[in-house]
Amino acid sequence: MSRRCEICGKEPLVGHSVSHAHNLTKRRWYPNLQRIRVIESGTVRHRRVCTSCIQAGKVQKVSSVKTEVST
Repeated sequence: MSRRCEICGKEPLVGHSVSHAHNLTKRRWYPNLQRIRVIESGTVRHRRVCTSCIQAGKVQKVSSVKTEVST
């Protein structure tokens, strides 16, 4: 499973950690991914979504409280 947002495609960034002596070592910055339940085309699915997409409202989360539907 890749560390990638399924909505916006945000992936890890690559760079260097820089010590005080300016020694460079490779490192990665990972996106803040959360596994949430999402309503997608009328069905409930689990998706790995970054927090910026959740905050921006690009996904519709399933509420944890079940509501009764009057019929």
